[in-house]
Amino acid sequence: MTASAIFADGLLDGRHVLVTGGGTGIGLAIARECGRLGARVTLAARRENILAEACAALKGEGIDAAWRGLNIRDNDAVLAAYESIAAERGLPDFLVNNAGGQFGAKADDISANGFRAVMDLNVQGNWQMSHAFAQRHRAAGTPGRIVNIVFAHTDAMVFFAHAAAARAAVVNLTRTLALEWSEHGILVNAVGPGPVTTEGVDQYDEEMSGSRLIERMPVGRWGRPEEVAWLVAYLLGPAGDWITGSFFPLDGGAQLAGRRFEP
Repeated sequence: MTASAIFADGLLDGRHVLVTGGGTGIGLAIARECGRLGARVTLAARRENILAEACAALKGEGIDAAWRGLNIRDNDAVLAAYESIAAERGLPDFLVNNAGGQFGAKADDISANGFRAVMDLNVQGNWQMSHAFAQRHRAAGTPGRIVNIVFAHTDAMVFFAHAAAARAAVVNLTRTLALEWSEHGILVNAVGPGPVTTEGVDQYDEEMSGSRLIERMPVGRWGRPEEVAWLVAYLLGPAGDWITGSFFPLDGGAQLAGRRFEP
């Protein structure tokens, strides 16, 4: 098994990590890092062919990986997935809510159905995955951890009114669930990546992708998926034992770019 570049071998030995949207990009990087640290990983997403390829690649690296086709917007499917995953591989100790999506458009051009679809995927889907996870851990009397992958920016975002609203909602949900579920030993945090080089960037033009922002960032480069994975692994490992209800922007300082003094 390929070792982590950052953490000690075996950091997550015996743990089970469920990663939604785990077939590509940031989700796959998170699954790979957790697997390198000794966890068994289960990938869940809608595109089963992509999941199968990702799972085969992880297994080829010596990682204990499996996949499950899942539409997180379908609550019955979510409940059924937990049932089968728990029966086959054990109840996941950790849930990484990475699945999500949006499209770039001016607010005037976003239809009611388009807005609803983005909210349903990013907010409702996150809630359904988190709720089912917490209910199972509560019934089992076991602790657990949830990490929600959102945006680095939780304020205004031109071309992404729907996504900005949805991701900010998940940050607030993260904090509320951290309060309510602490009595059950469930820790809930959020990580907000900024401009990261993934397959998803290709769907946007230069103006929408954020590429023009790169040269103005304090750390003037694109982020890498593995850098997001390292922060998630930190939160899932022993170092995260005393962290809950927190939101971690991970963006090379992009949120500060507009405040840079230009002589």
